[in-house]
Parts: sequence; C-alpha cells; structure tokens
Amino acid sequence: MLQDSIVEEIHRIREEYAKRLGYDLNKICEEMRQRQAQAGRKAVTRMPRKLRLQPQAA
Repeated sequence: MLQDSIVEEIHRIREEYAKRLGYDLNKICEEMRQRQAQAGRKAVTRMPRKLRLQPQAA
C-alpha cells in the first residue's frame, strides 16, 4: 500500500489533538463547537434523511 505523507500528517495531528484532550470525545466535540462559533462562518445543519429500505432479492 502506498504511503501518503499528507495522510500521515493528518493522522499525526489528529492523534496529537485527541491526546491533548485526553481522548475524551465530549471534550473534542465541545472544542470543535467553540472553534466553529469563533470562526464566524455560517454552518448548515440538515435534517437527517429517512432510510429507504430496498426489497431483498428472493
């Protein structure tokens, strides 16, 4: 499999970020919400779509 330096860098940064917040998903989400609010950009929230089940072949 190819090694991609950009993907490796993203993984490294993500790991450092999670480690800094103690791998606590609630803390990570809260910080992301705060950063998003401070960015001053408009965010779009979409309603979840209902799943349509496909009939199974017999």
